Order: sequence, then C-alpha cells, then structure tokens
Amino acid sequence: MLSRNIKSCYFVGIGGAGMSALAKLFMYFGAEVRGCDIAIGKYAAELAALGVEVDLGGCVEGVDECDLLVYSDAVKLFDAHICRAERLGIPVISRGRMLAEVCSMFDRTIAVAGCHGKTTCTSMLAHIFSAAGKGFCAYIGGNDAELGNFCGFGRDVLITEACEYNKNFLLLRPHTAVVLNSDADHLECYSDESELAEAYKSFLHDAQKSICLEGDRCSRGSTTFGFSRTADYCAANVCSEGGKYSFEIFEYGLKLCGVSLKVFGRHNVLNALAAAAAARACGVSARAVMCGLEDFKGVEGRFEFIGEYNGCAVVADYAHHPQEIRAAIRTAMEVCGGRIYVIFQPHTYSRTKNLFNEFVECFEGADELLICKTYAAREYFDERGSALALHEAIKTSRYADCERDVSDFLNRTNKGGVILVLGAGDIARKVRPLIN
Repeated sequence: MLSRNIKSCYFVGIGGAGMSALAKLFMYFGAEVRGCDIAIGKYAAELAALGVEVDLGGCVEGVDECDLLVYSDAVKLFDAHICRAERLGIPVISRGRMLAEVCSMFDRTIAVAGCHGKTTCTSMLAHIFSAAGKGFCAYIGGNDAELGNFCGFGRDVLITEACEYNKNFLLLRPHTAVVLNSDADHLECYSDESELAEAYKSFLHDAQKSICLEGDRCSRGSTTFGFSRTADYCAANVCSEGGKYSFEIFEYGLKLCGVSLKVFGRHNVLNALAAAAAARACGVSARAVMCGLEDFKGVEGRFEFIGEYNGCAVVADYAHHPQEIRAAIRTAMEVCGGRIYVIFQPHTYSRTKNLFNEFVECFEGADELLICKTYAAREYFDERGSALALHEAIKTSRYADCERDVSDFLNRTNKGGVILVLGAGDIARKVRPLIN
C-alpha cells in the first residue's frame, strides 16, 4: 500500500501497542500519520511527542485528509471513523491485513507466532539483528526495554509478531515462520483446538523456512528447538542463578555459543533458542546470536519489578493464559523464598470461559489469590466467563470488585514475599499508585 502513493494514513485505535508500532513503521517509510483513541495512553502520548496528531473519542474530521484508514481488531466496523472513510471513498483496511501488505515491502520477513512468548522472542531477534549490524525493522507487540515497540534500521528484513487472533497470522507469507507453542487460545475465533492447530501448521507450511518447538503437534517437517538433545537447536548445561539462566546452544549437535540471559524464567531459554534458530536461518553469525541475546534486557510487563509494598517485591507480568500464569508463579518460586501473593485480572470473558478448568487449576503455588473484575477488551459481558464465576470455582480465592478490595489484599501481605500482578489488561496500571 505504501508503494502505491499512500502519503497519509489514519489509525483508529492508535494507542494500542501493535497499532502504534504500525504507525511508527509508516512514519519510518515517510508517510504522514494521524489517528484516534478513546484516551491518551502511553503509546498515544509517545506518538504525540513525535508530532503525531491524536484525536480523542468521537472526533472524526481528521479522517478527511488521509489516503488510507487502518483500524484495530478492537474497533467495531460501525465505528464513526470507518463509516466516514467509506462514505468519502477512502480505502479501509484492518491492522492484520495492513501488516501483511507491509511485509511485501521487505526482502525477507521473520514472523513469530505462538500462544506465549511472541513479544519476547521478537525482541530477542531485534537485538540479535542489531548485534549483527543487519538492516532491519522490528514490529514488536510490547515495549522492549531499549527498543520500544518499533525500531527501524533498514529495509532488508522485517521481524514481526504474528498473532493468531482472527486468523491474522495466516495473512502473512514470511520467509521464516516461528511457532513457539500451539496451546489453545482465542478459541472464540476457531471451532476447536484442532482447527487452531491446523492453522499453525498452515502458517508454518507457507513459509520457506519453519521453526517449531520439538514435540509440538505442529513440528513435523520444521527445524526444531527444545531442551532435548534431539532438537535441532537445544540448550545444554542449563543452570540458574536467582531465576536467570545460563546455557549453551547446540546447533545440529555442535556447540554454537554460550549465553547468559538477563531476564528471569526457564521459559525464556526456549524463547532464546527459537530466536537463535530464526536468526541462523537468515545467515546471522553465532557471535551476533550470543551478543544479541545477552544484550536483551526484557520487555515491559514481563516479570517486571515495579516496586515494593510491606517489604514484598511487586512484579508485574502480562500472563493471562493458564500456561503463562504457571510459568510466572514457577519463576516467582525460584526467585524469592517467601509467600507468593497473586493479583489476577482475567482478560476477556471468552478466554476464561473456553479455558475455565485450566484457569481453576493453574494457580498452584500461590499462597494468596485475588481475582479482579475481568478486563473485557473487545467483548461484552458473559457471566460464564466472568471473574466472579472463576472466583466462586476457586474456593480459596478472594474477589476484588473495586480498588479498595485490592488495597485490602495488599495490606494482608507479609515482609519477604512477592506480589505478582498478572494480566494483559490495566491491572498493573491500577496497582502502581496503590503501592507508591
């Protein structure tokens, strides 16, 4: 689209991590950018500081001067901005389709899919390519500690997340496709888990090079990564110091390099292996793999220390899927020796409903659990997938209906423990002022 004389673009929902990254990519290519959102959050404020005009709420006149309108998946098709663009004959396209269009402007695309770890692995790859001195852009669905959610250093390679929501990742035709895992999620968009697994297989099959977790149901025919020595890329001599891992990467049975990660959690060893395999598929040196992985300092909201309260460390984590919650609690158990207090905000009613039994069982290891009202995102209320229904199923949990309930829970904590603030919604933003 940018190659077809698109000089200005309007983004509806510009304040989201993915949408603001796409807006920055358009700016990198020299297009004029404008957009709107319901509030000026962090990403929208960041764009405003770069000179982007961000409209609030129902202001629709900004659409008139654009050549193209891009809308977020969270935006309904009857949105006033979309309707106005259509009346004026301005092309309208979803974020997912726009990303697929942008990919065609690069010589090569690396697309990272999977239920968990996409943002971390994408960021790791950006650091590896930076260490290699390669010309690339990275489209990141979160905030890398150093690179933010977008960086542009050339047009040879695009490194991007590939989201399975709405089957958006099937729009991409990457040179290198990575599937970190294929756990069930976004089942509101698929008839069942088998259809989701088939979608992952199609995503891998359409790429020139495919990379997948060893033993995963999608791994057949792909380059594999994992802890087993039978994986094409495996981790050996793995050791942990305070929850941060050092290990050696073996490539087809031969040692590639040693790595010491600066981020917490054993699951990040797998993310690093996947990033290494993808980078090597694009001809990146072993030294750049090592330097890039060791340069990576983490992503905002991924086991991020945000303060202290009552002598407890407070850690925010994006975990909103049962497997991610297990990993966060497991990491907390490894990092600290005290009690583990969990504040969890479910993300979307459909996810809670579709994975209800998994959610009921995934908090093992937490000493105290507070379940907050659901962050609905794009969805309408569904009692069967509500936070209250989950609380009632987990008899030992407490329920937070308001900010005071969260404060009361915080006041129950004891020195020496860790408070985990889990969820992909706004729970970390709400907790920060309470602990400060």
